[in-house]
Amino acid sequence: MKFLKLNKTLIATFALATVLYSCKKEKPTETADLQKPEAMSASQISGIKICTERSLEDGTTPRGAVITSTKWPNGSTIKVSLNGGTAAIRAKVIQFAKTWETYANIKFNFVTNDNTAKIRVTFNSGGSWSYIGKSTPSSGATMNYGWFDSSTPDSEYSRVVIHEFGHALGMIHEHQHPLVSIPWDKPAVYAYYAAPPNNWSQADVDNNLFAKYSTTQTNFSAYDKASIMHYAVPNELTIGDFEVGWNTVLSPTDKSFIASVYPF
Repeated sequence: MKFLKLNKTLIATFALATVLYSCKKEKPTETADLQKPEAMSASQISGIKICTERSLEDGTTPRGAVITSTKWPNGSTIKVSLNGGTAAIRAKVIQFAKTWETYANIKFNFVTNDNTAKIRVTFNSGGSWSYIGKSTPSSGATMNYGWFDSSTPDSEYSRVVIHEFGHALGMIHEHQHPLVSIPWDKPAVYAYYAAPPNNWSQADVDNNLFAKYSTTQTNFSAYDKASIMHYAVPNELTIGDFEVGWNTVLSPTDKSFIASVYPF
């Protein structure tokens, strides 16, 4: 778990190339399974839709993890405009996004079709993603959900919405924790992500999976495999017996960490 310290030299405009991070769409599970990470193999997740996140930073080696200006003032009420989608889908996004309010001294004020909102959510095809913290472009969407529909299970809303709103509060991906040591089988990872539906180059994989944040430029707790901010890591893509299942709820470390970032 991590939060980003001030580094104004990293401020970039929306015109810069964005870095895309991948997380994969889980198989539908029942609501009762929300507390249980679902381990899946690379062959099982092959061909499943992915989601992406966007950042205003660039580069592949250790990242200077954005800026403390991405952290909202403690106690903020953040306006979130939900633009599009059905009333039922919007209600689910609100329901799961509010999970963060229990543990962080932050409130979300949900509205519709308000372009003055700092977080502007759309529901367009082409993936699901979020910008990090309040460092967002001045216009256009800052978060998108590309595959929610009337059949989406609560486990998927929980996994994706809580994750994306974690980014919106300034959190970065757990598998890029400064002290993480995932035993990646790099040739297998490159081959897997080069295939559809990802079609990633080696540089894409380096950016999305292997690059770590610097200890001097991030705040972080101990590495947490159970974090909502962690990707699933199939055993086939690692050396030895390391894997991470689908995390669909906040871990205890997620809860304590975000409380330290936004204390009551």
